[in-house]
Amino acid sequence: MSRHPDPAISRDAEPRGMSEADFVALYHRLCAQAYDGPDDRRGALRHLTPERVVAAAGEVRSGLSVSLAAPIETVAGPDDPEPASHRMTAPTAEEIDAPGLHFARDRFAMNVHGDADSHLDALCHVIYDGELHGGVPASTVTPGGAGALSLDLVRDGIVGRGVLLDIPRLRGVPWLEPGDDVTTDDLMAAEAAQDVTVGPGDLLFVRVGHRRRRRTLGPWNAAQARAGLHPEATRWLAERRVALLGSDGNNDTAPSPVAEVPFPVHVLAVNALGLHLMDYLDFEELVPACEQLGRRHFLCVVAPLRLPAATGSPVNPIAVL
Repeated sequence: MSRHPDPAISRDAEPRGMSEADFVALYHRLCAQAYDGPDDRRGALRHLTPERVVAAAGEVRSGLSVSLAAPIETVAGPDDPEPASHRMTAPTAEEIDAPGLHFARDRFAMNVHGDADSHLDALCHVIYDGELHGGVPASTVTPGGAGALSLDLVRDGIVGRGVLLDIPRLRGVPWLEPGDDVTTDDLMAAEAAQDVTVGPGDLLFVRVGHRRRRRTLGPWNAAQARAGLHPEATRWLAERRVALLGSDGNNDTAPSPVAEVPFPVHVLAVNALGLHLMDYLDFEELVPACEQLGRRHFLCVVAPLRLPAATGSPVNPIAVL
């Protein structure tokens, strides 16, 4: 068997199709629902009120903290052709054995929006029909960076109640196969099975088992085949007024259910609803902690880097149970 298998997508795992006309209609419906005036550029974070942040602090019961990020990778693979670069700049060979004070130093660079590393998408990340979220012109994004809706919107972090909906657990499988869709029915069934209700201001995390599959079978070309949400599920996200969406996959299914739109969930979530997305998180340490404590809701702290004009950031969300 190849170390990096390209998964075959079974007929049962193919996403349900959505016509371009239905997608466009849903897009405009969500845009109208999410629009909160020209002066509000926080997007769905407006649902995360100070009162809800205070309430989220009450989720801490055991004091256990768990990272929701995967280690950043520096070796190329099928899903990471341009891995992060990490090199040491000091100490030099002469300094290692020299007396006195010396420092170890390093330099780091990465492609933020890849298919392997955990990252957060800013609201300027998705351009659709020449516009960003809220009708902001795409021309505000220049070679010098994003002039509007950049990562600077979350410079103070995102803190709220995190809710994990574990879809493989619901279906009784270790992971969803690439190409499989998470539907609204799945999300509602996971709520019922886990005795939790997703509500306004929640930071919603949807597990598809991407990380577990990758560690078990090896990396594959996730740009071409991955499990994710069906675009219709964004209607439910809007109804529940979630503040942020994260997944251990890309959030979007590949191949796309909308033939003409490669990343329909990104368009509907980021561009239409103003939802910050977190892609390629890692829930494999969180799951057993939740099982042990008997609950799948927790305080969550998200602290992106301070990159004022950036379209995204590597991220290490922390769940505190």
